[in-house]
Amino acid sequence: MSGLALNPYAIRAIYRFEMARTFRTVVQSIAAPVISTSLYFIVFGAAIGSRMASIDGITYGAFIVPGLIMLSILTESISNGSFGIYMPKWSGTIYEVLSAPVSAFEVLVGYVGAAASKSVMLGLIILVTARLFVPFHIAHPVWAMAFLVLTSLTFSLFGFILGIWADGFEKLQIVPLMVITPLTFLGGSFYSINMLPGIWARIALFNPVVYLVSGFRWSFYGVSDVAVGVSLGMTLIFMLVCLSVVWWIFRTGWRMKT
Repeated sequence: MSGLALNPYAIRAIYRFEMARTFRTVVQSIAAPVISTSLYFIVFGAAIGSRMASIDGITYGAFIVPGLIMLSILTESISNGSFGIYMPKWSGTIYEVLSAPVSAFEVLVGYVGAAASKSVMLGLIILVTARLFVPFHIAHPVWAMAFLVLTSLTFSLFGFILGIWADGFEKLQIVPLMVITPLTFLGGSFYSINMLPGIWARIALFNPVVYLVSGFRWSFYGVSDVAVGVSLGMTLIFMLVCLSVVWWIFRTGWRMKT
């Protein structure tokens, strides 16, 4: 531990290492998610969307843009956050970090900061790419960027926890594939939850992704399924929960000092 003084060199070293790994695997890290999301825009936005009625006065192709960006952000944030900390565990180099004069906060900022930076960069690239297929506008660009950064940080933290918990590569994929992706598809990415029958609309409110997608969509078009303040509050609560878990992990050394 480095005491109260912040060690910017340690943070920069971890951050630069993680970002360099991204650019060494740019096809997998950037190109693959952009191409897969572009296919959604082509199929649902241009092909099917042109034959569907508007939602809340918004064309269907434009309506799904925030949801598709959020789908990519959630998946990539968790993947980046979990893989970044899992690899040092798997290779044994995590002990070099733990024995160095680097605090838990500096380790967290380095790994999670890099994971969130990748996700924000990817989100902006997808946003620009979406303009090639679907016309849309952003009513509140500052709030859109705030939701993008906040969501990236929150789920990079969640991915960091997942990477510490996992004891095999297959476990890194279980939560994103079996939990996050279904919740995102059922969280209003492709529709408004107000379109659901009464009981199902109420059940959907237990899906945390609903609040993320709704708040992000509000920043684009000024319409949302839930109040934007509630969306922001739910995101902050989840971030605080993740920070509490990370604090406990570093305090106890759970799955890191075994």
